[in-house]
Amino acid sequence: MQAVAHLYSPIGMVALHGSDAGLHAVQFLDHDVPPPTALADVAACLQEPHRQLQAYFNRELREFKLQCEPLAGTEFQRQVWAALASIAHGRTASYLDVAKLLNNPKSVRAVGAANGQNPLAIVWPCHRVIGASGALTGYAGGLVRKQWLLAFEQPERQGALFG
Repeated sequence: MQAVAHLYSPIGMVALHGSDAGLHAVQFLDHDVPPPTALADVAACLQEPHRQLQAYFNRELREFKLQCEPLAGTEFQRQVWAALASIAHGRTASYLDVAKLLNNPKSVRAVGAANGQNPLAIVWPCHRVIGASGALTGYAGGLVRKQWLLAFEQPERQGALFG
């Protein structure tokens, strides 16, 4: 059975979708925003994702440890999404960096397209992927949110590019 929970964040309401199989999606809501779901009312399958996202926004968590099970995605997209999870907290990587990590440096555009289809915003940190010039590029949650997330993580910036 699929469940939905809503979490208030500093950059707007976040919807969590999941089931006993795992977390299916994390998405920002811009319209028809429901009230946040109290942790006591969150379905069991979403309690841990809800707790970890709250901890992230409270600066108590830097790395998510969740069972993630997107409902869609090609093999290549899933490889890109797995690579996103390896970008260290407080760091950024270019689309080329991700393509090289996948041993496919010519796949930069495909990496960008897969990044744009990431169903698990924040958990799989597509906001940490920027243009080779350092410019902020598209973000499904909006560039304002991407900029906020990068600034939010910036005091932590140090160490290896990939964790």
